[in-house]
Formats: sequence, structure tokens, C-alpha cells
Amino acid sequence: MKSFALAVLAALTFNAAAAPASAGEAPSASAQTSAARTPTEAENARIVVAFYDLAFNQHRPTEAARLYIGDRYIQHNPLVPNGAEPFYAYFEGFFRDNPQSRATIHRVIADGDLVALHVHSQETPDDPGRAIVDIFRVENGKIVEHFDVIQAVPATTANGNTMFSGDKAD
Repeated sequence: MKSFALAVLAALTFNAAAAPASAGEAPSASAQTSAARTPTEAENARIVVAFYDLAFNQHRPTEAARLYIGDRYIQHNPLVPNGAEPFYAYFEGFFRDNPQSRATIHRVIADGDLVALHVHSQETPDDPGRAIVDIFRVENGKIVEHFDVIQAVPATTANGNTMFSGDKAD
């Protein structure tokens, strides 16, 4: 069940060079990159960040899905069915069982109709959590497709770097 929970969390859980947002504080999508975004890219980033904050930090996944997911929702996580209903059906219960769960967005990258989020997802404040990259495709103002990559946050690293800090000059 834990692997399914992580898969689902990652499945719907994703700033080029931005300060992280605390749980409950969605970063401004327009302030998250030094590269110029087109108006469409800026709007797509705003939509995805608003969806993510509402679903994962405010713990209102049904409302987030109804507001931001399109009539079709293609899922590429192999453990999660297509459609919005599997997402919110799972997370309504998950958040009841894990009321301290939070997702801190560290980076938002927008490229055309794709928006990628680099996220630190934790079930409790003491949980080392997972580093997640969620990639969403936005069409006509709605999220219609999702990809993800998930990695456990290790206690130590060979290089001394965290999985989330970074130098904008890199």
C-alpha cells in the first residue's frame, strides 16, 4: 500500500531558479524563473502551481481536480489509472490519514504546453520525504496529461549537496 501511495502521490504531485514555497504558500509562477516565459507558458505554470497547492498543501484534491483537470487525463505513472477520479478518490483518504502531509515546490519550469515541478513531498515534518519531478501537459487551460519521476531523499549524499538547494548560476 505504501508503494501505491507513493506512486499516486507522485502521479499527481512538480521552478527554474526560484526560492522554495512553504506548505500552504504557492509560489508565484511568474516569479519562478529568470528565463522569459511566453504569456501561455506563464499561464500554464500558474494553473499547475495553483492545482498543486490546492491539492497537496490545502488538501482539497477533489476541488483541485474539478477546477484544473480536463475532461480527459492521461496518466503515465504505470500504477495509476487514467482520469481525475482515481486521483481525488485516493487523496481524500490519504489526507484524512496524513493531515501533516505537505509538498514544497522548489522549481517550476514551463516550456510550451509542458510544466515541470521539482517538489519535496513529506508525509510529516520529520519524514525525509521524496524528491519528485512532476511533468504536466496543459491544453486549453486544463491539465490533460501527467508524467513523474520519484526518488527517496537520502540521509547523506556523496557530494554534500541536498536534493533541492542549488545555485542559480549553475
